[in-house]
Amino acid sequence: MVYTLPKLNFEYNSLEPFMDAQTVQIHHSKHHQTYTDKLNEAVSKHPELFKKKPEELLKNNLALVPEDIKTAVRNHGGGYWNHCFFWEILAPGKQTPSEKFKKIIEKEFESFDKFKEQFSNAALTQFGSGWAWLVLTPEKKLKIYNLPNQDSPISKGDIPLLTIDVWEHAYYLKYQNKRVEFIANFWNIINWKKVEELYKSAIK
Repeated sequence: MVYTLPKLNFEYNSLEPFMDAQTVQIHHSKHHQTYTDKLNEAVSKHPELFKKKPEELLKNNLALVPEDIKTAVRNHGGGYWNHCFFWEILAPGKQTPSEKFKKIIEKEFESFDKFKEQFSNAALTQFGSGWAWLVLTPEKKLKIYNLPNQDSPISKGDIPLLTIDVWEHAYYLKYQNKRVEFIANFWNIINWKKVEELYKSAIK
C-alpha cells in the first residue's frame, strides 16, 4: 500500500476570498503531491513500513523508522501528514466553535480572544517555514506552540487539534509578505466542528 494524495472536502475556490483558488490548487496538487511522492520513495526502501499509517511512523520521534530514511520520513512524512490534517480543519463559510468548546478554550486561555492572540502570535513569530499548532498534551492540557519545517506534534506525543501552515507557499500568491493578514483571515475558514470532534476523541 502506497500513500496517496487525499481528496479535499471542498473545491479549490471554496475558501475565497480568504484563501485563493490558485494557492489552494498549487498547495494541494503540487506541494502536497510532492510530499506524498517523496514519502513513498523513502518508505519503498523498507516496504514493510507501508503497513503503517503515516502518523505511526512519526510517533515517538520516529522510533519505528530505520536510520537511513529517518530524515526523509521526518521531512516528507511530516509534510504529508501535516497537510492531510490541515485540509481537514479548513472549511468554507465562517464557523464558530460551540459554546461548550468555547468555554473549554476560555478555561485554558482566560478568553477566546486571548486564545486567538496566542495562536496567531505563534504563527506570526515562527521564523522561516513552519506551522503553529493547538494540541492536547498527554496530561490532557490544551497547549499552543510553533514547530519549524514539517515537524509534527505527533513526534512529541501531543495530539493535534488545529494548525496553520505558515510556509510561504501557503499564502504568498495572495498575501506576498503580509503573513499577519493571512493569519487574521485564517480565522474565517476554520472547521470548528472538526476541531471539536478531534478534541472529544482525544480527551477520552
